Amino acid sequence: MEYNLADLFESVVDVVADREALVYVDHPGTGAERRLTYAELDAAANRIGHHLADSGIRPGEHLGLHLYNGVEYLQTVLGCLKARIVPVNVNYRYVEEELVYLYRDADLAALVFDAEFTDRVAAALPRSPKLRHLLRVGPPEAGATALPRAVPFTEAEAAGSPGRGFPARSGDDQFIIYTGGTTGMPKGVMWRQEDLFFAGLGGGAPTGEPVGKPQELAERVAAGGSGITFFPAPPLMHGTSTLTAFIGFNFGQRVVIHRKFVPEEVLRTVEKEKVTSMSLVGDAMLRPLIDALAGPMKGTDCSSVFSVSSSGAIMSETVRRQFRELLPGAVLLNNYGSSESGFNGTATQDSGAGQGFRIRVNSRTQVVDPATHEPVGAGEIGRVAQCGHVPLGYYNDPRKTAETFFEKDGRRWVLLGDMATVDEEGVVTVLGRGSQCINTGGEKVYPEEVEQALKSHPDVYDALVAGVPDATWGNHVAAVVQLREGAPAPSLADIQSHCRTQLAGYKIPRQLVITPSIQRSPSGKADYRWAREVAVSADR
Repeated sequence: MEYNLADLFESVVDVVADREALVYVDHPGTGAERRLTYAELDAAANRIGHHLADSGIRPGEHLGLHLYNGVEYLQTVLGCLKARIVPVNVNYRYVEEELVYLYRDADLAALVFDAEFTDRVAAALPRSPKLRHLLRVGPPEAGATALPRAVPFTEAEAAGSPGRGFPARSGDDQFIIYTGGTTGMPKGVMWRQEDLFFAGLGGGAPTGEPVGKPQELAERVAAGGSGITFFPAPPLMHGTSTLTAFIGFNFGQRVVIHRKFVPEEVLRTVEKEKVTSMSLVGDAMLRPLIDALAGPMKGTDCSSVFSVSSSGAIMSETVRRQFRELLPGAVLLNNYGSSESGFNGTATQDSGAGQGFRIRVNSRTQVVDPATHEPVGAGEIGRVAQCGHVPLGYYNDPRKTAETFFEKDGRRWVLLGDMATVDEEGVVTVLGRGSQCINTGGEKVYPEEVEQALKSHPDVYDALVAGVPDATWGNHVAAVVQLREGAPAPSLADIQSHCRTQLAGYKIPRQLVITPSIQRSPSGKADYRWAREVAVSADR
């Protein structure tokens, strides 16, 4: 047995077969749900894995998941891993041109898609010649383009064998996570499954000692009990959510998923299912939960929640404080990581506006000079890098792979996009993405720090910060702000006065744009291209 995700999952199934593994809640208000034990989820994944293999999808070929959250998503990922087919996440917001790019860049041989995306899939197919097998989840929608090639998922599931019987697998089998798209076209991060198990899944014990051998995972599950319920709230096509689900499976615990993020429904599920651990993406998800818990869902019993973690975006100190007032028993964790590195560390409690994102990193993480790859001195700015269990590179992109991955002292490293400093005690302060850094009058401003200050204003609901070309300063700091419902519109002077209590003068916004809503990705990540376009247009 190797550190292969399918092998590890099956080893857990064999010791907790009758334990509930997955709870799925469908559209809000329908009351529809599905519950599968570990044995039932294993058999369902076997059926899809065998169907794909019987349909000619070979080990090492790629399958796209163009789906909302659902049993079919995790069932298909597991089925792919069992059959040694490589799962690839697809952003369901993509339109034709973006889908053509991803289908082709990822060399998809098969695609599983929700019926409501049929028209978009049909439009992209003629320019995706390698895509030869389609599975449609759900009945055809009225008026949608006919796709006679698409096999109904239920038929594929019924035809596939529920038994295992797959060829031997390896820790070298791949798992690809497509990431990006807000600053350029998406990139496919290629992981060996063994590396992903340790870097992204904590080696079977995210907060403790990783397992020393593959067999130990099932031994720990058999020796432990049940009672933990994981609830990844973002879309499963966001890597963090799928990995959170797998962490739950590796513990032999229960995983709850919703088709879409609807705050009121999330809270109802937390109460009903006694959720203990939630994962989400920053303020974009935490704020609506706070509004619901303080408003229409006031009194909802969320006492079972032990931890709420965020990755991909920061939960600002202002929003965290509001949540703690409503749910003082929950621990709030700002986790730091990426699709290219897995988990790096958790923010210290003193992180906040004016302090950056301070983390105690793991032993595999350093702040290095991007040119020499040598560690920077205390207080100097460098880029975050990680060694050890890191990806193989970017699929179909040797140039970007050469820029991001490097060898040093016989170890493989990944150079992340975040700029940071490190102090004498080894605490890292993440300043922000280097690609989003604003150079204004020779000074560098990182949007995340300014955004935290903006969000602490009582009338600001959400905010993004971008640089706008400026004849005097090169660029000036522009704040794109969504106000709280019913709040009066503050003036630029009001915003500047508020920010001066937390930020140096050169970081203060010189432009304020108020917008009805802030545009983010489905997972809650900032869309800085959009923010820059809005600010530039308003400055003309």
